[in-house]
Amino acid sequence: MHRGTRRTGESHLSPRGYCAATALALTCVLSGAVWAQDAQGGGLPDLGPRPVFPEPDMARVQLGQLLFYDPILSGNREVSCATCHHPDLGTSDGVSLGLGDGGLGLGTKREINAENLPEQRIPRNAPGLWNLGAEEFTRFFHDGRLELDESQPNGIRTPLGAEMSLGFASPLAAQAMFPVLSGDEMAGHYAENEVSQSVRQGLLAQPGGAWDKIAARVAAVPEYAESFERIEPGARITFAAIANVIADFITFEWRADAALFDRAMAGEASLPPEAQRGMELFYGEADCASCHAGWLQTDHDFHAIAMPQIGPGKAARFENHARDEGRFRVTGDLSDAYAFRTPSLRNVTLTAPYGHDGAFATLEGVIRHHLDPVASLQSYDISQAVLPSLPSAKDLRIQGSAAEVEAIASANSLAPRTLGDDEVAALIAFLESLEDPALRLGIPASVPSGLPVTGR
Repeated sequence: MHRGTRRTGESHLSPRGYCAATALALTCVLSGAVWAQDAQGGGLPDLGPRPVFPEPDMARVQLGQLLFYDPILSGNREVSCATCHHPDLGTSDGVSLGLGDGGLGLGTKREINAENLPEQRIPRNAPGLWNLGAEEFTRFFHDGRLELDESQPNGIRTPLGAEMSLGFASPLAAQAMFPVLSGDEMAGHYAENEVSQSVRQGLLAQPGGAWDKIAARVAAVPEYAESFERIEPGARITFAAIANVIADFITFEWRADAALFDRAMAGEASLPPEAQRGMELFYGEADCASCHAGWLQTDHDFHAIAMPQIGPGKAARFENHARDEGRFRVTGDLSDAYAFRTPSLRNVTLTAPYGHDGAFATLEGVIRHHLDPVASLQSYDISQAVLPSLPSAKDLRIQGSAAEVEAIASANSLAPRTLGDDEVAALIAFLESLEDPALRLGIPASVPSGLPVTGR
C-alpha cells in the first residue's frame, strides 16, 4: 500500500505525500522514564502516537497477493517473493542466510539444486515483513540503502540512482522489487535466462531491460492483464506497477498491531506477571527502548553492536572480499561502520534467526549478545547459526580473521551490562506479548501463470 494516508478510491499519492510528522514516532520511549497509568492502575510506557496505516484497496491487495506467491517474477521462474518471506516462517525464511536461485524447498528444508548450483548464500538474513506498510517505515534493507528522500526526483533514494525510483508509490514498493535484480536471490546467473542476461549487462530500468522483460511476462498472462486493467484502466503494466500492488498486499496482509501488548496498552487485558516484569526491564534498567522505541519497538536508526559476520558479506558488485560494513556503504561516514538498522520487535518470536546475517538462532542468544557484544563477537561459535548445506561456502572468512573481528569490535556502541537468567527469561516473556501472527488472505490455491505456488 502506498504510504500517504488516503481514502479508499483516491488516486495514489507520491512519496512526498508521506506524513511529515514521522519524527513524532521517534520521540517515543528513549529511556524507561516515561510511563502512563493503565486501566488497572499499573504502569505502562508512553509510546507516543500510534502507527498510521493507509486504508486497503482490496482489488490491488488481491492482485498483489497472487504476484507475491508467483515464481513468474524470477529469472528462471522458480523463486517467488514468498520463497524468502513465507508466512509459515514468520514472513522470513527460517535460516540465517538463505539460498535463492538454485535452491529447492523452503526454510531449513531448502537444499541446493544439483542441476543449478547457487554461487553463494544470500549475503544477509531475510527480514520479516511485519508492519512495513506503516508510515513510520521510510528506510529499507539492513543498511537503509533505499529510503524516503525528498531531495530525490521521485522522493525515493535508491542505490542505483534516481531512474530506479520512477513509478514506485513508496519505498516499500521500490524495495520489494530489488531482489529480482539479484542473481543470488531471484534473477539467476548469467546466460541462464533473459532477465539475468540483462542484469549482467547493466540493463535494468532502461527500455527493454530486466524490469521490462519481467513486466512483459506478467502482461502476457490474460488474468494478470485483466486485473491490471480493472485497477488502472488504460495503463501499461510496468515493473513499478507490479511492485506497487505487491506493497499493497504486504501492507494489508502483515499488519500486526493487535497483540496482547496492544490490548494491555489499551487497558483491555493484562500481561502475565513475568511479561509485566519483562516490560518493566525493557523500558527500565535493561534500557532496550533506547533503540527499540515506540509502538513498533524500533528507532528506525542504525547501530553498530559487534554482530558476528558470517557468510559471503554484502560486498559491492564485482568485489571479491566479504566485509559487510553496513550503513557505511551507504553514507561513507566512518561513524556508520558496521551499523545496521534497528529491527522492529513485532513478532520477533516468529522471525528467528537474528541479526543482519542471522548469526543467532535463538532469541535468548541474541539478547545475551547485547549484554556484552564484544565478548560475544570474540567467542562466537557458528553452531549458533542455521545454515543450509552449501559445500562451496566460506562462512567464516571474516569471522576467522583477527583483524576483521577487531574492526567490528572497535565500532561497537553498546556498553556491557549484567542481567540474570530470570531477567533474560522475563524479557523473552515480554517479547512474546508482542506476537500477533496476522494472516488475512493466506496462500492462494493457484496463481495465474500456472506455475507452482510457493509453499503450497
